[in-house]
Amino acid sequence: MNYECICDNNSIVAYLIRNSENPDKTTFITPPDLNFQAGFIIYPPGSNIPRHFHHPIQRTIKGTSEVILVREGACIVDIYTNNKKLIASRPMKKGDIVIFVCGGHGFHITEETVLFEIKQGPYPGTEEKERF
Repeated sequence: MNYECICDNNSIVAYLIRNSENPDKTTFITPPDLNFQAGFIIYPPGSNIPRHFHHPIQRTIKGTSEVILVREGACIVDIYTNNKKLIASRPMKKGDIVIFVCGGHGFHITEETVLFEIKQGPYPGTEEKERF
């Protein structure tokens, strides 16, 4: 597998999934109890995904998880613990994905870059963030 779990004392802070990750069978990166379930679902030619919807389920979520996809360009992601300690800096390029589970993060943009972001909503605005 071409992904990395970035940890702080055996607790996962982030998952970094490289563009070259290409499993040959359905593979989930994140565990089933995480706020996000992320993985690769493999379908052979001629398959169908039956139409469906998801029933509303009451969920209690603590914190805000984020998924960032580098759509174009390149950057360096800095990953921090909940105590604001830098634990990893990794280059990212087009097609790479990072899933932030907890802690903090920042980016150094090294060329013109487009990031695609997914996070839980509704988003209350900048008062939800603490810059450090």
